[in-house]
Amino acid sequence: MAKMRRKADLPVKLCARCGRPFTWRRKWARDWEAVKFCSDRCRTEARKPS
Repeated sequence: MAKMRRKADLPVKLCARCGRPFTWRRKWARDWEAVKFCSDRCRTEARKPS
């Protein structure tokens, strides 16, 4: 059985667009190194020209 982790023990990154911290999610397990944005909204806003 896998060991349970507390939410406080999960890795944290800062969003490249808004700068807010976000924690690891299971759906990002395969490509956590490539995740840069906290949400779909930040990802789409980052692609728009300023």
